Amino acid sequence: MGILSKNHQLYRYIKKRYNVAMDTSTTQESRFERHIVVDSSAISALSHLAEHTPLSKQKIKNAMKNGCVWSEISTGTKRIRRSKKILPQGSTLHIYYDEAIQNTAVKKALLVADEGEYSIWNKPYGMYSQGSKWGDHCTIYRWAETQLKPERPAFIVHRLDRAASGLIIIAHTKKMAKYFSDLFSKRQIEKRYNATVEGRLDELTLPHKISIEIDGKPAVSRILTIEQYDKTASISIEIETGRKHQIRKHLSEIGHPIVGDRLYGSGESEENLQLQSNYLQFTCPTTKTKKEYSL
Repeated sequence: MGILSKNHQLYRYIKKRYNVAMDTSTTQESRFERHIVVDSSAISALSHLAEHTPLSKQKIKNAMKNGCVWSEISTGTKRIRRSKKILPQGSTLHIYYDEAIQNTAVKKALLVADEGEYSIWNKPYGMYSQGSKWGDHCTIYRWAETQLKPERPAFIVHRLDRAASGLIIIAHTKKMAKYFSDLFSKRQIEKRYNATVEGRLDELTLPHKISIEIDGKPAVSRILTIEQYDKTASISIEIETGRKHQIRKHLSEIGHPIVGDRLYGSGESEENLQLQSNYLQFTCPTTKTKKEYSL
């Protein structure tokens, strides 16, 4: 069976499975997948994609730069960004194109400290910690890879929600990524957050411990300080564990959701999520001294 026939089968499957309009014409498509078996090792990734997608070569180059093109060979699957890359015959070229994602832009992340094998960044609201098969140009690790001089690979060792902002650690070697992952698993990194929450917290005795399981696992947060206003309060909170959405869930559970929390909040605020990672402390892996970073 030829490649064209295989592609026709793929188009029919995707249309049925995802209810996406797919066809073989040159009409511009805003969202599609292609899975192309490389039948010639003399043709670049750009040429293969130009032949099998409706995109212009410039859009293909941008898509590759933005991380939605993958190469699958016998040893695994990884993103490819160089349009002139020659792929081995028999490998598979994947593209996951979504025009809305490709056109998405986020605010700049700010470099707090470049420590060589790792760096500290102030991640803005809207920037992701991790990408998807549809792209990674809006992630903090990709931002670090493209902005640091000299350029270095970047590895995520912990996450901040897309809607949260603040301090995040990026490792630049696999060895450093493992070091920080071990620190987090052993709870040897002190993390504090600032949040604006709904309601009055005057009655709480500080530090106030919140110990409510999340997804059946132990989770501990502590409110350290409270600055009370009329209907809201600004708090400093630290976490002992690192469950998904831990702070947001804990504060919502005790009746004081974070202002702007569209998942766990009251829905009464039009603001963005008022949650910022504003303090990190750990032992530096290279100098063995205590490092502190704050906003």
